[in-house]
Amino acid sequence: MAKTRTPEEKKKSVSRRDFLKGGGIAVAAGALGAYASAPASAAPNPEAASYEPSTGYIVYDSRLCLGCQSCMYACSLSHEGAASPSLSRIQIIRDAPSFTKYPYDIVMSVCRQCVTPLCVQNCPTGACHVDAANGNVRVIDPDECIGCGTCIQSCPQRPHRTVWNSGKNVSIKCDLCLNTPYWSQEGGPDGHQACVDICPAKALKLVHEPPPQMDVAGYDVDMAPPPPPPRDFGAFLKQLTDDTEKEGE
Repeated sequence: MAKTRTPEEKKKSVSRRDFLKGGGIAVAAGALGAYASAPASAAPNPEAASYEPSTGYIVYDSRLCLGCQSCMYACSLSHEGAASPSLSRIQIIRDAPSFTKYPYDIVMSVCRQCVTPLCVQNCPTGACHVDAANGNVRVIDPDECIGCGTCIQSCPQRPHRTVWNSGKNVSIKCDLCLNTPYWSQEGGPDGHQACVDICPAKALKLVHEPPPQMDVAGYDVDMAPPPPPPRDFGAFLKQLTDDTEKEGE
């Protein structure tokens, strides 16, 4: 898929061969070691880089989620052509943690399209980048990914929102369905998302304003339909009485 990058990103981009030739294995190992010990709440460094915010974000309501994992299968099928939960960019964890009760028994792990994306910031090749031509969505170019795993270790969320594709030895992440070769719908921040379209409980939706970034509260939102208006039980009982009397005549 074609993409637009800034001059800084182009300068940063290197090939797999150049990376390995220049001692990239050692560098990647050091990076992985450094991030492996980072806490899940690790905060991005605002002075390190500045990125235009994405114009699309997937939010969810974990209280509505049925745990059916339809979104996971839709994601892996549309992107990879395989019904494989391990290849899904969205993860639904049931009976977590430790078999707790509703509403904490299901955890929905959705890529946050972070305003300050550490996966983009720390990628050594520029494979993980901001797609300026498509609404500034944070995406990974599989042709430039060298499989170092830095983006996975950099993600401050747990479980991490970048996923390892063991069949291709590359990292993958949610792209808001910009590149779905096995799905006919047009995706991106102005199009369709397979997970949103397939969800039977309507527990996922796309928004265009950045949610609060401090915790999950900005992404786990109340999407329940409004309650029905109060019923006039006096009129209901009168109608029921009238109907009963008519039947007795």
